[in-house]
Amino acid sequence: MTTTIRSVETFRLRVPRDDGAPTERFRAAPRVRSIYPTADELLLVRIATDDHVGWGEALAPASPEAPGALIDEVFAPFLVGVDIAAGARPLTRRLQQTGRERGHLSGIQADAIAAVDIALWDLFGQVTALPVKTLLGGANVDAVPVYMSEVNGASAHAKAATAALLYERGMERFKVHLVGPPEIALAEYDVVRSEVGTSRLALDAHWVHGAGDARRLARGLDERGAWFLEAPLAPEDVDGHVRLAAYSGTSIAIGEAMRHRFEFAQWAGAGAMAIAQPDLGRTGITEAISIATIMGAHHIPLAPHHSMASGIAYAAALHVSAAVDDLLAVEWGPRIAERSDSFLDVAFLEPIGTSGAWIEGGVVAVPAGAGLGIHVDEEAVRRLAAG
Repeated sequence: MTTTIRSVETFRLRVPRDDGAPTERFRAAPRVRSIYPTADELLLVRIATDDHVGWGEALAPASPEAPGALIDEVFAPFLVGVDIAAGARPLTRRLQQTGRERGHLSGIQADAIAAVDIALWDLFGQVTALPVKTLLGGANVDAVPVYMSEVNGASAHAKAATAALLYERGMERFKVHLVGPPEIALAEYDVVRSEVGTSRLALDAHWVHGAGDARRLARGLDERGAWFLEAPLAPEDVDGHVRLAAYSGTSIAIGEAMRHRFEFAQWAGAGAMAIAQPDLGRTGITEAISIATIMGAHHIPLAPHHSMASGIAYAAALHVSAAVDDLLAVEWGPRIAERSDSFLDVAFLEPIGTSGAWIEGGVVAVPAGAGLGIHVDEEAVRRLAAG
């Protein structure tokens, strides 16, 4: 059996949603700074030896072509001919160094490396016939707690109805996306809270607030015993988050915009966060484990972020989450399975249940097979990528 890497391929997929056929590729939401694609845009990576294949993914919803080109032009030639037998981590660290003075740990380069890194870990697991969670030193659990972040609806009452249905089925952890001014956001939060009856209800503000509004929002959430407040201020504002974290009794959750251990170390050391939310589609597995180690030294739990990527990146998050020492919960929503269904066996993405009841308020089993433990339909990926 050869362990030499023979090929590295990238695939850009566009998975339509069920909300019509918009003419524009991107749209902006009111009050939210970022743009979002009108369909799910995915970047997948396939790395293969003669006998085994590993799959990875970057969270790259706004132009997956950019990190894909970096992989094709820079990383693929570097990796082809390299032996995977020594493991993924040394190769990933070497790839990071290829752009040392070019933002090597951040931005599009980090996204590209995250996809490659996940694929390398999957491939290494296939070669060794071991799950990634075992290669990481062993799993603390076989299933990880998840929280529901797709509390959808056009109004607060519609969101509340969605949450109530899931709460009746046993889900105990929720996050609502509320970006209005503090008074409006808190009123909407109250509507949802009245239906779910749980103290583990978080609010994601999507970075929209200034200092004053963030303080008012935090004060209101303190009074309501909120689970956590995510992304209250601009993502580059370390000092503002330090002041808010010192003021707020509600835990401040940060991390989806960060990509490397040095950022997380800076924010944790400054006291700017109480919950760390790395996204495996932006950090990869190697960097995420380093982040978890640093967060452990600050007694900060992990709650991995997951938004517009597929089940490939989510499988990576499950393996990392099972292996870390202090896990809060992993973000989850049905759309992960929906955007993955055309090319991936999505059975592992559903919360464990017996007779329709979710166990322990919603947990997802960590795939037990070699590597990521997932089953990708390669023909479907190629067909989707071809358009």
